[in-house]
Amino acid sequence: MTSAPIAKVEDATGLSVHRFKYYDFMMAAFVAILICSNLIGAAKLTQFFDPIKLGPLELGVFGAGVLFFPLSYVLGDVLTEVYGYARARRVVWAGFAAVLFMAFMAWIVVSMPPAPGWENQAAYEAVFGMTPRIVFASIVAFWAGELSNAFVMARMKVWSGGKHLYQRTIGSTVVGQGVDSLLFYPIAFLGVWTVEQVITVLITNYLLKVVWEAMLTPVTYKVVGVLKRAEGVDVYDRETDFTPFSIRS
Repeated sequence: MTSAPIAKVEDATGLSVHRFKYYDFMMAAFVAILICSNLIGAAKLTQFFDPIKLGPLELGVFGAGVLFFPLSYVLGDVLTEVYGYARARRVVWAGFAAVLFMAFMAWIVVSMPPAPGWENQAAYEAVFGMTPRIVFASIVAFWAGELSNAFVMARMKVWSGGKHLYQRTIGSTVVGQGVDSLLFYPIAFLGVWTVEQVITVLITNYLLKVVWEAMLTPVTYKVVGVLKRAEGVDVYDRETDFTPFSIRS
C-alpha cells in the first residue's frame, strides 16, 4: 500500500475537514508524558556524576523529571511540524487541563482521612501531596514554555522554507526549555531551596533537557517523516493566528 501524497498546506486552519489518522494518539502520548513528568519526577533531586564546580555553584544535581519532560518537547516539535501551530496549541491546552485535573484529584485523595490501621499516609502525602505553589509553577512554566517552543518551531519553518528540521527542533527547544526553566524553578522552589540550589538545578536541568532533545533528533526526523507520509500533509503557518489564548485548530 502506498502512502498518500504530501500536500503543502499554508495554514492549518484550512484542514478542518481533513481526517487525521494519528493526531489523537499524539495528543494522548503528549498528555501521558506530561503527567508522568509532573507526578513522578518533578520534585526529586538526583545526581549521576560528580558535580562540576562553577564558582559557588555545583552543576550536576538535577530534577528526576528531566527523564520525562524533554519527550513532551519532542512530541511538541512533531505536532507543530506535522499538524501546525494551531493543533499543537490545542494539545498544549489539553495538557494544561490534564495537569490541573491531576493536581486537583491528588489534593482530594491526599486530604481524605486514612482508614484505621493504614499507616502509609505520611509516605502517600510525601509522594502525591503536591503543594499549590508547585502546581502553579508547573502549569505556568509548561504553558509558556510549550507555546514558546511551538511558536519558534512554526516561524522557523516558514523562514527556512521547511529545510533543516534539526535547526528548528534544537532552536525551539533552546527557547522553550529556557522559558520553562526560568519560570518553574524560581516560582516553585525559591525560598524552599537555597538560591544556589535553585540556580544549580535550573542550569543543570536546562542543559540536560537541551542535550537530551538534541540526541533525540534522529528519532524526531523519523517520526516526522512517517507522520507526514501517513497524514498526507505538511503545514506551513503563514496565515496562522498565533494567539496563545485559543483552542481553535
